[in-house]
Amino acid sequence: MEIKYLGHSSFLIKSKEVRIVTDPYDPSIGLKFPKVEADIVTVSHSHSDHNRPDLVGKPPEGEQLVIDMPGEFEKLGARVFGYRSYHDKKQGAERGEVVMYKVEVEGMSVLHCGDLGYIPDDVFIDSIGEVDVLLVPVGGFYTIDASEATDLIKKIEPSIAIPMHYNDNTLNQKIFSPIAPLSEFLKKFGLESLPPVSKLVVRKEELEQEMKIVVMEIAN
Repeated sequence: MEIKYLGHSSFLIKSKEVRIVTDPYDPSIGLKFPKVEADIVTVSHSHSDHNRPDLVGKPPEGEQLVIDMPGEFEKLGARVFGYRSYHDKKQGAERGEVVMYKVEVEGMSVLHCGDLGYIPDDVFIDSIGEVDVLLVPVGGFYTIDASEATDLIKKIEPSIAIPMHYNDNTLNQKIFSPIAPLSEFLKKFGLESLPPVSKLVVRKEELEQEMKIVVMEIAN
C-alpha cells in the first residue's frame, strides 16, 4: 500500500487494485488541488475544504464511487467503513457531524479522522477495531488539537500516525490562522522536527509494534 499527501486533510491511498482519495479540497484554502484519479473518493463532511470530489479525476474504466455517509462499502477489493462522529465537543451542535473512514486494503487498515472535534469514548474506538495507519488532525480550533490528537493516538495505538489539518504557509491565513502549526504536535512527542517523506509505502510484514510518527510533504 502506498500513501501520498495531497495537502490539508487529503490523501491518495493506492494498492495494486484501487486508488482512494480522501477529503479533496477547494482551492480557496490556498492550495491548488493536484491532478489525480481515484476509484473511490471519501468526503468526511460538507465544508468546502473537504468536499470537492468533482476535482478528482474519474477512472478510465468503471465508475467512481463517492462516499459521503456512514456505512459499509466495497469496490475493487477495498472495504470502506464510515463511522458517524462530530466536528465539535457538543455532538455536532456547533459545526455538525463528520464521518471517519476506515479503509482496508492488502490486509491493512487506514483510519482517516476527517475534522474530528472530540475524542471518542472507548466503546466507539473499540468498534473501529485495529488500525495500522492513523490520519489525524492536529491543529486545533476546528478540530482536536495537538494534546487531544496525542491522547487519541494513545487510545487507538496505530503502527503509524500521520498528522494532517495543521497550519503552514501554503494555506489561506484568512481562514486558517487560528489553527496551530505542525511543530506544536511534534513537541508532544519530544520532537523538534521530522524530515517529511514524499510517499509512504506500507507493507504488513514491516509494520512495527512501536508507534512512529510520519510527516508527509505535499505531492505535486
